[in-house]
Amino acid sequence: MGYTFWLTLFTVLLFLRVAGQILVALRAPRWLPPMEQWQSGLLPYPLLVLGQAVVLTVMIWICLDFTRGAGSLIDPRRPQMGQAVVWFSYVYFGGMIVRYIIWMWRRPDQRWLGGTIPIIFHSVVAAFLYSFGRYHISGGQ
Repeated sequence: MGYTFWLTLFTVLLFLRVAGQILVALRAPRWLPPMEQWQSGLLPYPLLVLGQAVVLTVMIWICLDFTRGAGSLIDPRRPQMGQAVVWFSYVYFGGMIVRYIIWMWRRPDQRWLGGTIPIIFHSVVAAFLYSFGRYHISGGQ
């Protein structure tokens, strides 16, 4: 499967996370986890949603460029940028592993998946970045 598939999949997953979080904030349906599972509390909720909207906008823009096969973000002649993005994705994902370990150490009552929605979806963004960077490293292959 090509880069377009993976980038689009990761974008759709993040969109579903944001939509689910907004649904929980507005309606609190029983079939979704409660609000405290959706956010880490580091940012006020309106600022969190704004940040998620910005990230999703950039991800959608990249996916549209990949789908069209044109655009400045898919110029395959940028291997150095790709290396930087892949390196950042490793650091980002590694940070999520550390965050998970600390969360489980501090909150043993929530083992194994309690409070992990933000961690999982930050990892989805890291996977998006990794895929995007690999595309550039490979020269668009």
